[in-house]
Amino acid sequence: MTKSVFITGAATGIGRATALLFAGRGYRVGGYDLDEDGLAVLAADITAVGGTPVVAHLDVTDPDEVARRLAEFAEGSGGRIDVLINNAGLLNAGRFEEIPLEVHHREIEVNVKGVVNGLHAAFPYLKGTPGAVVVNLASASAIYGQAELANYSATKFFVRAITEALNLEWGHYGIRVIDMWPLYVNTAMTKDVKTGTTQSLGIRLTAQDIANDIVAAVDATWARKALAQVHFPVGLQAKALALGARFSPAWLTRLVNKGLAGS
Repeated sequence: MTKSVFITGAATGIGRATALLFAGRGYRVGGYDLDEDGLAVLAADITAVGGTPVVAHLDVTDPDEVARRLAEFAEGSGGRIDVLINNAGLLNAGRFEEIPLEVHHREIEVNVKGVVNGLHAAFPYLKGTPGAVVVNLASASAIYGQAELANYSATKFFVRAITEALNLEWGHYGIRVIDMWPLYVNTAMTKDVKTGTTQSLGIRLTAQDIANDIVAAVDATWARKALAQVHFPVGLQAKALALGARFSPAWLTRLVNKGLAGS
């Protein structure tokens, strides 16, 4: 039976690169986004690499539309959703007090409520699909709260927490719930971003880097599954920061993050 993957924020960047990788592996690919022109291009490209595209408008902050799109996609896949990728997100950089409140709220709506909407509506289909996997796009900013990304970082801590919790809860149903922790990725999202950490760490990752690691995490090795790995840092920098935070005392972790941010 053809496997299926449902991806939010799929028109560009990480979502697009991930959709094309799964398409090349023969998946039925559901690509959803606000950018319908981008989705039309994606659909043609998915077909060109041998995948089966299903694309449609989706505002992840609208729970009714999320539920409707998931139901439509699952119906065409025989009730299955093998992989759910909660990728849609916003990033706003700057000093917390200088960013308008409505911009903070919109970031929370997409990054937090959008993920909750997807998880809640997808559960029945995931439960009915043996070996189903959920991939949430978190961030290395979920390791320690980041200066000049305070609200964004907080939303990714939420993603981290709900991933950990549902990895425990949904394991009972055979559903793996994991997340990805990239540092800055060279996409439209970071085009005009300049913070202390972009200066000190650079923007080194590409959308393809993240897509490659998402596919590898979904098709995890026996060892990773046996160890029940939940968090997948992407790139050497994120792996070093995650490892350091795990074993460093809190004061040292804060000092390192303060230094990287130039605060």
